[in-house]
Amino acid sequence: MKKTKEAKSSAFYQQQYRQRLREQGLIKKEVWILPENTAELLEIEKKFRQPAVENKSFLYYVKENNEMKNKEIWKINDLFQELNQTDLIKQGSASIEIIDGVDACLHIIMHDYGDLPLFLSVSNQQIIVEALLWPVSLIKNPSSFNEEILSARKLFALSTIAIEKTGDGEINYIMYGALSSSSTLNDIIYELEMLSDNVIKATEAYEHFFNIE
Repeated sequence: MKKTKEAKSSAFYQQQYRQRLREQGLIKKEVWILPENTAELLEIEKKFRQPAVENKSFLYYVKENNEMKNKEIWKINDLFQELNQTDLIKQGSASIEIIDGVDACLHIIMHDYGDLPLFLSVSNQQIIVEALLWPVSLIKNPSSFNEEILSARKLFALSTIAIEKTGDGEINYIMYGALSSSSTLNDIIYELEMLSDNVIKATEAYEHFFNIE
């Protein structure tokens, strides 16, 4: 999957994300929940970022006519067109472009998450969405860090951390999510937002491993 030439680490997008939330007048509150309730908490968090007068119901819905019918397999061009018609794009929460090539993919900038870049590809029966975390060289003790990741794999619902080598030979940690290539548009947007949220949370959870003076 193709990447931008000058990729920034997730720490940069975390800073941009926090700044955007502060500018919106939001404050941070820490909560403790069971891991299996993570997805539900994310939906509640979105709800309470809206003014109290608007919190009569969850505001995130995708129209039924935007859902895949008869379990068809998404193609990149079709998915690009459909995503462009959603509130995610129309309201400026994200922007999207196609990166052409043998294995074409979507480059999605999540503006509500500090302009975090995501890459989406469709391969056979799967849709893969991934984001760069940070170079392996940034981590103080990769062995300990890898063990930490494996021990805490349930902290980030629907997302997995892995290692991937880029075209220039650099080895990076990435976070990705996978879903069926016949998933509804609703589910795909949910995956984009969930992955973005998890990238921010992973940076907060593991920043003590960063080799930054």
